[in-house]
Amino acid sequence: MTLDPIVVRAPAKINLTLEILGRRKDGYHEIASVMQTVDLCDTLTFAPRADCQIRVECRDPALAENPAGNLVWRAARLLQQARQVDAGATIRLDKAIPTAAGLGGGSSDAAATLRGLDRLWALDLQAAELHNLAALLGSDVPFFLRGGTALAEGRGERITPLRPLTDGWFVLITPPLALPDKTRTVYSLLRPYEYSDGTLTRRLVDLLAAGGTLTATLLYNGLEDAAFRAFDTLDAGSTLHDALQSVIAAGGEFARVTGAGPSLFLYSPDRAAAATLAAAVTAAGLPAWVLPPLPGATDGLS
Repeated sequence: MTLDPIVVRAPAKINLTLEILGRRKDGYHEIASVMQTVDLCDTLTFAPRADCQIRVECRDPALAENPAGNLVWRAARLLQQARQVDAGATIRLDKAIPTAAGLGGGSSDAAATLRGLDRLWALDLQAAELHNLAALLGSDVPFFLRGGTALAEGRGERITPLRPLTDGWFVLITPPLALPDKTRTVYSLLRPYEYSDGTLTRRLVDLLAAGGTLTATLLYNGLEDAAFRAFDTLDAGSTLHDALQSVIAAGGEFARVTGAGPSLFLYSPDRAAAATLAAAVTAAGLPAWVLPPLPGATDGLS
């Protein structure tokens, strides 16, 4: 076991495509999605403890020492028990990714925890074992073990790395909307005609494999209408439709929802154009970032 602290970044993700293929017998939905990590990252710092306790420190009290809702704590305990580790850790979580925003922050933190504690405790786990543990924690967690550009299938746990997306910029907008039990609620509002067959995702996969250029017209989210239905029932003074209209008025007519929302994003090949749009969206009262795509862990992500 190393005595030096280990620092791991946990990036946010965007769903470039998200198709819902149908409902599975286990209650989950079958999906096909091209996912992309972006340069908006939480930071996790892992330090050894003399006892076997797992302690999570975070400025957000809802995320500190809350086993039921804290994926960092759950990931640490799962790894500790699976490998019968006779050691503990103090984990400091510094949040930058908005929570419950469709950006996979909790899942990314969980994957970073598995990677960080594998190094801290010198376990030298094989990729397959890390993947199996990640799949027990949540559908998106396996993707974040590597990140980058990847195809996610099954309920999200079957990951195929794709040719990295290395150019262009994303404008990410996070409306201040909160929905209890968001993902389950949004999926429950899906209508049968909103299922698809994976064709749109396969088209993007083939384009990336051929070294083609990403365009806004290739972006798709089969959960989008359900997300609008879910968030627009909130008594929050504004709705997700209001946020979208503000983005469109600022020049973002190709905005898409990522994940189950409420975050919106746009793709631009030009940084200056992305920055201009983000400034206009911010002036309209919505938080916005201009972010490059991030490569996968084996391509240089720390």
